Amino acid sequence: MAVMNSLRAILQASPCRLLWRRFQIPRPMPARPCSLYTCTYKTRNRTLHPLWESMDLVPRGERQSPINIRWRDSVFDPDLKPLIISYDPTTCLHVWNNGYSFLVEFEDSTDKSVIKGGPLEHNYRLKQFHFHWGAIDAWGSEHTVDSKCYPAELHLVHWNAVKFETFEDAALEENGLAVIGVFLKLGKHHKELQKLVDTLPSIKHKLEQFRTLLFTSKGEKEKRMVDNFRPLQPLMNRTVRSSFRHDYVLNIQAKPKPSTSQVTS
Repeated sequence: MAVMNSLRAILQASPCRLLWRRFQIPRPMPARPCSLYTCTYKTRNRTLHPLWESMDLVPRGERQSPINIRWRDSVFDPDLKPLIISYDPTTCLHVWNNGYSFLVEFEDSTDKSVIKGGPLEHNYRLKQFHFHWGAIDAWGSEHTVDSKCYPAELHLVHWNAVKFETFEDAALEENGLAVIGVFLKLGKHHKELQKLVDTLPSIKHKLEQFRTLLFTSKGEKEKRMVDNFRPLQPLMNRTVRSSFRHDYVLNIQAKPKPSTSQVTS
């Protein structure tokens, strides 16, 4: 709730301006044809998420994201305290189309927009937030819960400005980034979120406004920007820590209390 309230404040006051750019995007990616409740995964001739192709990634790494979160296998951690979130709406700079998503970028030279507390030892500055969504409402989120997809997933990306001089340096190191992931589902009209949506072309309704964005591969025709999630990765003996106990079911029908979770090795 604190995250969404802070995001609402940013959308109310941000002087964002729309800037568009396109990137070359190669190779096939796994798509997610889903039933109403459970996703299955099948490789189709689609475009691999550019982040998955980055030279900075470890292809055989044992701490990759996203994952399928099995709530019954999560371990309650009483020391996993709530995050303290402080966002300044005036730090919003731009809305970018980077070729595989759109992201909202923030001025991060000071600690005006930061998170701290929880599992974090230092303040982490907000660099940007972006969304992942699917071709239809049955899937779109990167992470899943008990193999269930959500229509979209919001990522708020922060970096450790105490240990590192730049976001780029932090992104290459352990404990350099802290990313808050928020599952999104369809609901009533959200007036403040609409202010962000209004920066997109050809607005229709619900998630359709995101699906009107386009990306291009070199020498190919424009395609709709959809299914911009990475493939799920194995947990590899990591422990999913939780701030809530197992008697609280994490599913779409539940009404969640404020909580945080973290994947650790």
